[in-house]
Amino acid sequence: MDRQGLAEFIRRRRQAVGPQEVGLPAGPRRRTPGLRREEVALLAGMSADYLMRLEQARSTQPSTQLLRALARGLRLDDDQRDHLYLLAGHRPPAGRLAGSRVSPALLTLLGQLTASPAQVVSDLGDLLAQNALAETLFGAVCSAAPHDHELDHNIVWRWFHDPRLRAAFPDDEHGYLSRLHVADLRAAVTRRGADTVAAALVRRLCAGSAEFAGLWARHEVAVRRRSRLRVRHPVAGLLEFDAETLLTPSEDQRLVLFMPLPGGGGRQHLAGALDALGHQPPDGGSTGRLSPG
Repeated sequence: MDRQGLAEFIRRRRQAVGPQEVGLPAGPRRRTPGLRREEVALLAGMSADYLMRLEQARSTQPSTQLLRALARGLRLDDDQRDHLYLLAGHRPPAGRLAGSRVSPALLTLLGQLTASPAQVVSDLGDLLAQNALAETLFGAVCSAAPHDHELDHNIVWRWFHDPRLRAAFPDDEHGYLSRLHVADLRAAVTRRGADTVAAALVRRLCAGSAEFAGLWARHEVAVRRRSRLRVRHPVAGLLEFDAETLLTPSEDQRLVLFMPLPGGGGRQHLAGALDALGHQPPDGGSTGRLSPG
């Protein structure tokens, strides 16, 4: 907790909010700019005495409930609210979720990535978009296009329910990848808090897969930031990628880059694989693609 920084920030924000912004009359007798301390305390539903101690850097650490009320009373935007929480020694609440909509800027970036496969994936494992190279390599098994089943676009669901997805990976890595999927999903579900979509997904996964239910009960957690993947292609053979995960500001969407292993050999292998795929039928065919999961 940065008591001095917190005190200064609260004072400055109180002085920056005009009475009219919160529905109070300006009045002719105001000698200082902004709101009075008693007015902020009333708006936040807290004690004026405690607010005074906060502004004098003499308070105990405020709770997250009090900070939420204070942010509302001071009319803080999301960035200011997060700053308030950090000064008080708390992790800020989760921001607004982007959901299934990928921003035009992110789609533009995805389309400009021509040297490596890339995907936009939600924190719950929904494949939202992928570039042309990823569609060429992975599209038949895991595509961002509309599906018959509502969960077919979810990579975690497909991993535990679709043998075709697992067939794209070496058999001796299946156990490791299962744990990785579940641990990453656990982190996302906890981060989202009381989220009905996340809770429903976990319920369906537990009901539909004994393997998932057993791993979920182990309560392992690990955010998937970077991993090395070996994927088997029926035409090009074994391909190896470093999968790098970049988080977007909304936190519920990730840009995943599948980079050929460092050195000329990795890119040459990818180029050879694409050359081999160029001889596939025009529709791609399910035998010419795989999914990285």
